[in-house]
Amino acid sequence: MSNVLVTGGAGFIGSNIVEALVDRGDDVTVLDNFHTGTRENLEKVIDEIELVEAPCKKIPDYDFGDLDKIFHIGIPSSSPMYRENHLLVGEAINEFIKVLELAREKDAKMVYASSSSMYGRCEPPHSEDMEVAAFDYYTEARLAMERIAKVHNEFYNVESIGLRFFSVYGPHEQAKGKYANIITQFYWKMKKDEKSLIFGDGTQTRDFTHVSDIVQAALKAADSNHEYEIINVGTGKETTFNKVVEMLNEKLDKSIKPEYQENPIKNYIERTHADISKAKKLLDYKPTISLEEGIEQMIQREN
Repeated sequence: MSNVLVTGGAGFIGSNIVEALVDRGDDVTVLDNFHTGTRENLEKVIDEIELVEAPCKKIPDYDFGDLDKIFHIGIPSSSPMYRENHLLVGEAINEFIKVLELAREKDAKMVYASSSSMYGRCEPPHSEDMEVAAFDYYTEARLAMERIAKVHNEFYNVESIGLRFFSVYGPHEQAKGKYANIITQFYWKMKKDEKSLIFGDGTQTRDFTHVSDIVQAALKAADSNHEYEIINVGTGKETTFNKVVEMLNEKLDKSIKPEYQENPIKNYIERTHADISKAKKLLDYKPTISLEEGIEQMIQREN
């Protein structure tokens, strides 16, 4: 059994990690400010965890006791959030440093959420050895975090693994609202017989990854003996938005055509496609949920 802190543990990805940690018998503390998290996401485990309602910037105000592992998932996770509030870049980075300092104090292994978005100017498939560059506020924050984690490893021996998540969807997304994955947003629309909105012609792609596979990778990363790594977590497959609509129509027994609009977003990412060979090698990671299975599960949960 490990003593574990999960920041953002009431949010989408964080709550799925918390459930898995509790299932395997770990002692879990959740820190969350409930920006896009809810207590409903933790209803299965609420009596088995300690819940602290606070932002990461308040970490120095709390005594978390002994910690073996920290999952830092409580990072603003959508590019539009940063477009709406540019100051979020500095806030997210400063909170990241506070979590690193806690990991240093507790001699705890840290696993944190990075992003596939930084491959936006790279040709797929995307591998960790590619030269990436920030091209918007969101990717600037995430890339800075990876660099700062490296500094903490070199200066203070803080062990950390950054996981570049690829287009995550699955249970507990409801509270994310307009920031939810595009699959989920399409589903919410189409089940009400409304048209999905697609920018462009729908040929853009994403490597859609079920949250259960994200959880698998995160736990394996925390249990590994790697001192510092950046690792992709995806499926190794890309799917067009048009194909997602087609699959949803088939599963819902509908024939709703999407609405296409000219793309108003600058620096829009046209394709994501993870090279997951590093995850396979270092974490023995293997994606288990196909897109078809993930969509079927989504529909079954809400029926």
